[in-house]
Parts: sequence; structure tokens; C-alpha cells
Amino acid sequence: MPPSTTVDPDRVVVAEPVRGSDIPVQLMYMELIDGVYAPVGLRMPHGNGPFPLVLFASGNGGGGMAMVRDLTQNRSWTQEQFLDAGYAVAWLRYRAEVDYAYDRIGSLIEDRRQGRQLLNRGPLEYEDVISIIDHVRTLPGVAADRIGYMGMSHGGEMAFKIASEYHGVQAMIASEPAAHEFLRLKPDATAHVNPATGLLDVESMLMREAEKVRARISEDVARERMAPITTPIFVQGRNSDELQGIFRVCYDLLIELGKDARWATYEHDVHGFVYVQRNRDGVYAPDAVQVRAVKDSIAFFGAHLK
Repeated sequence: MPPSTTVDPDRVVVAEPVRGSDIPVQLMYMELIDGVYAPVGLRMPHGNGPFPLVLFASGNGGGGMAMVRDLTQNRSWTQEQFLDAGYAVAWLRYRAEVDYAYDRIGSLIEDRRQGRQLLNRGPLEYEDVISIIDHVRTLPGVAADRIGYMGMSHGGEMAFKIASEYHGVQAMIASEPAAHEFLRLKPDATAHVNPATGLLDVESMLMREAEKVRARISEDVARERMAPITTPIFVQGRNSDELQGIFRVCYDLLIELGKDARWATYEHDVHGFVYVQRNRDGVYAPDAVQVRAVKDSIAFFGAHLK
């Protein structure tokens, strides 16, 4: 027989020190709707809980636990500010985006067959996040009714997808949300098909002006998707981003539909600037814009989670 282990296979949690911090990370796996597991790195502030929790998502999915560990060790200055403000924080990963699947397939339906689970289709990445939210609210020390979500780029688009179908998050930040699919945006000639895969390369798309974007979205579809949203959403733009027009239209539609929404845009050269990463010397050196954006983010969550 192999040697016994102290790790519970059903509840794998491994504590790991975080570089430059006295608050470790709890690396764990959370079960998703279809029985597979997603990696999460949870950190709790000093003091007695329960604490409000903010989940952090960056870009497209994939990367697994290795990416959670890298984000925790090297891109967590922003999380450190949240911890200092009394929030629990967690980096999370989810499955890779399936190109335009959200726009082609309907809602996920769960049934039973022969006493076992039956789904009408495979889950998508934003549905992984919903499963994670349902799980984290049951954890000791987490305030179940004070859950926030901060997503950047594709993670920002996922904020809209989640909020459209699920109401278990009290506040969301969509930072530079690449929400072309959610808005059903018709790409122009600046987007190219990758000849090797046949998939559309939207990273080359130029959608800087809100007027241009507004003319190319399926507005009836976008409004129908936004109509059920009840979660307050802070949309963050970046002035020089190629998709700035998409960011702004997301906010404009929320306001036109009477949603609780906020807008701020920042002048910065880096996509994903709100997630400050270590520089070449291995230290965090946020600039004034990053400091302001993170302060704005904490203030927004403070209004809804504290």
C-alpha cells in the first residue's frame, strides 16, 4: 500500500507563502457543475471574519494551478491593497473560451439520466465562475452575502455574461471588457481570420470610437442580454486601447437601461494595468495611474460590499 497522506482528496488545500507578504495563499480546487475542478488561490486578511471576498479574473481561461500560483506571486500588488482594506481575495482560473459559443448555443440545462447528471451541452468558462462563486460563499471566514468580482479583458466580458444570468454577486468591475461577443459586434476589416485555424483574430480589431461600435452591434440582442442585470457594474476603460469604443458602449447601454453603473477611463500604455506586476527587478512599482485605478476599485467595492 502507498504511504498515507494528510491531504483530504475531496478537499485539497495547500498553503503556500507569498513573496513579500505575511499572508499565505490557500491553493485549492473547486468542483464545477460537470464534476471537473478549477484551481483557485484564496487569501484572507488578518483579523476575524467573515470577510467580503473579491474574485479576480484575468483574460481568457486555461493555465491551471501554475497560472494561479504565478498570478499570486507576481501580479498581486492589487490584491495586497484589497487585503489591507479588509477584503479576502482570490485568483481563479476557468476553462478556455470557446470561440463565439456563447452566441451560438442556448442556456445550460441540467437533467438526470439513470440517476446521473445530464447536460444539454458542455459548460462555458463564465459558467465555471458561477460554480466557483457558489462554492466560495460556503467557505469559513467568507461573508456569503458580500461577494465581488473583478475581471479584466475577457474576464471583463465574463462579468456581463455572469450578471445577465446570475444574481449572487453584489458588485462587479469590468476592466477593459472585451465584450464584442456579448454585444454581438460585427467585426470590420481590421479583424482577420487565422488561416491556420479558421478562427477570427479579434485582437487586431480597431474599435476605438463608441459611435463606430454602436453602429456595428446587434443592439436589440445586447439590450436583451443586459435587461436582467441587477448587479452594480463599474466599467473601466483605457484611453489608448484599440477596443475603447466597446468599453464605453457597455457602460452607455447599462445607463440607458437604468442599471447601476459607473464609468472611469485611464491613460495607460499597458493592457491590464489594474493588475500590477513585478518589474524586471522583481519588485512592485505601481505608477500614479495604477494607484488611482486601484483606489477607485476599492472605493467602488466599499460602497457595495462593506
